[in-house]
Amino acid sequence: MSGAATNGSRIAGRFAALKQAGRGALVTYLQAYDPDPATSLALLRGLPGAGADLIEVGVPFTDPMADGPSIQRAAQRALKAGATLAGVLALVRDFRAGDAATPIILMGYYNPILAYGIDRFCTDAAASGVDGLIVVDVPPEEADEIEPQAKAAGLDLIRLVAPTTDDARLPRVLAATSGFVYYVSITGITGTRSATAASLEQAIPRIRQHTGLPVAIGFGIRTPQQAAAAARLADGAVVGTALVDTLAGSLDEQGRARPETVRQVLDQVRGLAEAVRDTANRVA
Repeated sequence: MSGAATNGSRIAGRFAALKQAGRGALVTYLQAYDPDPATSLALLRGLPGAGADLIEVGVPFTDPMADGPSIQRAAQRALKAGATLAGVLALVRDFRAGDAATPIILMGYYNPILAYGIDRFCTDAAASGVDGLIVVDVPPEEADEIEPQAKAAGLDLIRLVAPTTDDARLPRVLAATSGFVYYVSITGITGTRSATAASLEQAIPRIRQHTGLPVAIGFGIRTPQQAAAAARLADGAVVGTALVDTLAGSLDEQGRARPETVRQVLDQVRGLAEAVRDTANRVA
């Protein structure tokens, strides 16, 4: 069901369908292998039914510079559980066996990709059913490190745009972007604080002047109300740290999943999805 032939179209197709439905997307994040491969796969398989429109899968890395303490701890749990880049791709393949529709984006860092081999990684990622990549530490100026290979494999390369990205640099960042634009709503690391509605109301139109791509807002979105507001202002809301915190809070003293771990995270996703879907009813 997967493969490069269908990749790239899943992200665009999902945003287009949601626009037609009159609402934004709920994009959820989970760290692969957190706290173990079986729990991670169960969560991944449960997310679409709980209301996730697109799924970001974090690739565990020893030095995740853009991530706050919660996601750093998740990466440590995942690495302890034996996470590798090849293992993450296998996780996506297992998910794709039962879901050919939900877009999957891998979010991570350049080092594991470089170690795996860039050409081989892009080919294998596409074959596994990955649709897009967010490589946090490869700026647009260095896009040729991975962009040609990603493009050849049919993978979208999604860029982070921050409040500090000025008007001179913004077009360059957006020119190297496909799939959607990930607007980092705060300066700093993930999961530490939230952006004000006023700052977002100024930021999103500024980005739209330079691109026709959908814009999703992430970093600092924790509650259903914040997710709904972000989805209303932009084309989607990304929720990560809040879900990772729920998962972490459900683990036993040894850091292992309990029987209720998956249910607790998916219940939280249902609440977020309900709030985001409710925006469609209130938009004329």
